[in-house]
Amino acid sequence: MILLWSATIVPDASCVGEIYSLLNFVLERSISAEAGLRVALFITCYNDTLFPDTGKAVVRVLERLGHTVEFPAGQTCCGQMHYNTGYQAEAMPLLQRFVAQFKAAEAVVVPSSSCVAMMRDHYPKMAAEIGDKQLIADVEELLPKVFEFSEFLTRRLGLTDVGAHYPHRVTYHASCHGLRNLGLGDGPVKLLRAVHGIDLVELQGLEQCCGFGGTFAVKNADVSAAMLADKMTAVLATGAEACTACDNSCLMHIQGALHRQNTGVKTLHLAEILAGEEGVAK
Repeated sequence: MILLWSATIVPDASCVGEIYSLLNFVLERSISAEAGLRVALFITCYNDTLFPDTGKAVVRVLERLGHTVEFPAGQTCCGQMHYNTGYQAEAMPLLQRFVAQFKAAEAVVVPSSSCVAMMRDHYPKMAAEIGDKQLIADVEELLPKVFEFSEFLTRRLGLTDVGAHYPHRVTYHASCHGLRNLGLGDGPVKLLRAVHGIDLVELQGLEQCCGFGGTFAVKNADVSAAMLADKMTAVLATGAEACTACDNSCLMHIQGALHRQNTGVKTLHLAEILAGEEGVAK
């Protein structure tokens, strides 16, 4: 792609920055759009039942970038809750169903790092345990095509600026599965830094767990509550209007504490910020 323009003098440095940012987005988008990927969305249980706006936001972002999003209607759960609480045999049909639903996809995008961690960490072992050679082969072929949402944008598409606009003060919480299991690193932060109008404030103790951990919050309620109190203190210290993350399970936990103390701080998934557009209220 070749861009031709005549010389233009711009007296305002901030305008120059905006122009270069826009040009960078146009170039990135053209590269992404050329791929025209057929992306299958695995919505996850949390998002399907409690946070449907996250799924809608993922679709808006991917379609804005020129990709086709499909939603296999027969999808259910990844099996994480079953597997982590000792019901490993009951998780097997969910693995088999996931493979059947998504094996034909060009790419699978999941707005949850914990679900992707379940797949990468346990699906190969589960398939091997029952000795199903076809399932082992299917899992081996499918897993490289499965991505957490931010990971898909930064690593599969090579993007940071997705043309988002969100004029609010925001802080980012790194969920344990994304940080430790998937190794997302600063990928989500790079995406947030490129959002137009955002005031991104670093969260102290970014790498510290929020205390949720699925059934951990139930079985170890006192420890979970203490960890949550520390996380809430850090969030409030930023003065942020919103706290974001790649996992709505963490955000549900954090939002509970913020709401109970009437802080006025809201939580929203990273995809919802990246789906923001100028002139559209959020």
